[in-house]
Amino acid sequence: MTGRAVNVAKQYDAVVVGAGIVGAACARALAIEGLRVLIVDGRYAAGGTTAAGMGHLVVMDDSPEQLALTALSLELWHDLSRLLNGEVEYDPCGTIWVAEDSAQLDAVREKQRMYAEYGVASQVLDAAGVAAAEPNLRAGLSGGLLVPGDAVVYPPRAALWLLEDARRRGATLLEDSNAGVKELFDHGVRCGDRDIEANVVVVAAGAEAAKLVPELPIVPRKGHLAITDRYPGFVRHQLVELGYLTSAHQMTSESVAFNVQPRTTGQVLIGSSRELVGWDGSMNRDILRRMLDRAAAFMPSLTDLSVIRTWTGFRPTTPDKLPLIGPWPAHAGCWIAAGHEGLGITTSVGTGRLVADLVVGRTPPIDAAPYAPARVLDATLPAQAGHSSGHSS
Repeated sequence: MTGRAVNVAKQYDAVVVGAGIVGAACARALAIEGLRVLIVDGRYAAGGTTAAGMGHLVVMDDSPEQLALTALSLELWHDLSRLLNGEVEYDPCGTIWVAEDSAQLDAVREKQRMYAEYGVASQVLDAAGVAAAEPNLRAGLSGGLLVPGDAVVYPPRAALWLLEDARRRGATLLEDSNAGVKELFDHGVRCGDRDIEANVVVVAAGAEAAKLVPELPIVPRKGHLAITDRYPGFVRHQLVELGYLTSAHQMTSESVAFNVQPRTTGQVLIGSSRELVGWDGSMNRDILRRMLDRAAAFMPSLTDLSVIRTWTGFRPTTPDKLPLIGPWPAHAGCWIAAGHEGLGITTSVGTGRLVADLVVGRTPPIDAAPYAPARVLDATLPAQAGHSSGHSS
């Protein structure tokens, strides 16, 4: 199925499966188009990966396609920022990509060049500039790249705001233990013993999307996070090491990277780790320690802060590191909006825009072809093992 959705008499114009931030953004975008939207979630809104995420709104340049989608999404978040309530905790703190040596500083300059091609403002900082911007970073760093347009939100509240705005525009939210989608069929879903028909069904169930559509090569990738007590001003920007993309996008069994965020509460959010362990949500104390040690290697005084909570969550990962956004050929009326890995918070609103544009037959602001789910049926896409049954935490 391609292009505009077939207009047939159904209970709803669109059913969105999943009330995390991607599902919420898709529901809102479809409701803006005047469609009758039902959002279905078998647990609770803004849970799962959304509740466990860091909340960065960041431009990423691991590939031109990733850069295009994240840059579009940042524009949309900036437009939304004036409407968001305080509970969303939108903080336009910017990001500093930290360079440890001269070779990484060369990579910073290349990163700035790529950003400039997409109209993304950034500034190269020397060693003194990084030290002035973030006094708690260790001495001896070579510099960094400041991206002032990046921001941070509190993901559950951001998702709830998107859901509430969708409801204000006429969408309906169905969330309880009996509302989980059991089966997908042409132009509809089965929730318990109830069949719900729709012109369009958008599967936005994150890492669990593959349970409804087993052909999707989406696997869970566990991550650990830690949050401190309140230390206002300890960190001013989101800080990320230049090696983060290597950690994020090489499918090794486990990795850690330095990534910290300020919270409007004065707390410091510390990441990040990645593990391919199926749906095992247990705390891996060894990798948590490695993650905290990596953060302390960049910010030694982090060890003086009290960590008050740690947790895990699952990122929905695809083999080519791009989300699946668009129609799914195997079921009439089925669309996919899943597989965003660690960028679901950032790209949620961009994904919603692409889905809505494609559903109503409008040309999206960026080329949607690279994200088309049908690409996973191409034998040239690398296979990815690791599907296992279970649930996310």
